[in-house]
Amino acid sequence: MIGRLNHVAIAVPDLDAACAQYASALGAKVGAPQDEPDHGVTVVFIELPNTKIEFLYPLGDDSPIKGFLEKNPAGGIHHICYEVDDILAAREKLLAEGARVLGSGEPKIGAHGKPVLFLHPKDFNGCLIELEQV
Repeated sequence: MIGRLNHVAIAVPDLDAACAQYASALGAKVGAPQDEPDHGVTVVFIELPNTKIEFLYPLGDDSPIKGFLEKNPAGGIHHICYEVDDILAAREKLLAEGARVLGSGEPKIGAHGKPVLFLHPKDFNGCLIELEQV
């Protein structure tokens, strides 16, 4: 059901510093910051030849990333995103398997302008999983 790895998301306490480090030390192609108010984050994508890294920074006081960074002040891997062909079919299969879909269970539009869902980390070995329809 899952396709290619779309991105690995890293919560960062200082977005500018993280972008500068990846551009300078690693020579990475760093995208422009993009606010995602529906998700409470500012994101920056780092383009790699085979996937992307997504930096997450809190946007507003209710940001889920704010709580993550309070528990992990240095930042860290927040989630992994896999591509799926049909997000509604994927959701139904996962629910039938006993997995929990976070939020209302309805897809939201993600940072790439495509439908996304998040799966409970307790159902996937402690890893928060994002599914993105391609």
